[in-house]
Amino acid sequence: MAVPTPHISAQVGDFAETVLMPGDPLRSKFIAETFLEDAVLVNNVRGVQGYTGYYKGKRVSVMASGMGQPAIGIYSYELFNFYGVKNIIRVGSCGSIDKDLHARDIIVAQGACTNGNYAAQYELPGTFCPIASYELLEKAVAECRKSGVNFKVGNLFSSDMFYDDADSAMKWAKMGVLGIEMESAALYCNAARAGKNALCICTVSDSFIYPEENTTAEERQTSFTKMMEIALEIA
Repeated sequence: MAVPTPHISAQVGDFAETVLMPGDPLRSKFIAETFLEDAVLVNNVRGVQGYTGYYKGKRVSVMASGMGQPAIGIYSYELFNFYGVKNIIRVGSCGSIDKDLHARDIIVAQGACTNGNYAAQYELPGTFCPIASYELLEKAVAECRKSGVNFKVGNLFSSDMFYDDADSAMKWAKMGVLGIEMESAALYCNAARAGKNALCICTVSDSFIYPEENTTAEERQTSFTKMMEIALEIA
């Protein structure tokens, strides 16, 4: 495939080797405007904003993924395979199903369970387990400890259904899964297939255990800065 691709209007070299990937395009814009110096808009196809700039002298990019495994599957595939990107760090939000995690706490996803069918394309003779890059995982844990945030490392559940019942969610909790989101499994699959690195860091935006703590859309967009800083430090 030639670049620009059908979904990214950037040219070769417009993206840094490491890309932060929130789901929300407005969160991408917020990260670029708040943390990056000399940020340049390199993609805006379908309003999925991508920027490249500098964080503490290091060239870093940030681009949104949209919602769901098919969406992040497209963007991460094209970045890994056509734009020379080596590392993608998802900086997203999730719903907690763990009693020790509250709103604005952080989950570092060592693995991603899923009810999706994304890995079927590889025609594997078994079940693939999508996992993070250990190098990125190790660095993220060190940064979490340094920053003093409340965090846990464990499995996320990447669901293809946003509107699902609480009983279903708690079945995953019984297996030690920490939270529910919709993207990380596809990202980890693409990284494995391309021989690249991926990590998902999520801030708890809502909770099945403590629903009174649920955050607003604006809070999810602009106030999850600890997660953003951790991702930028390891970029």
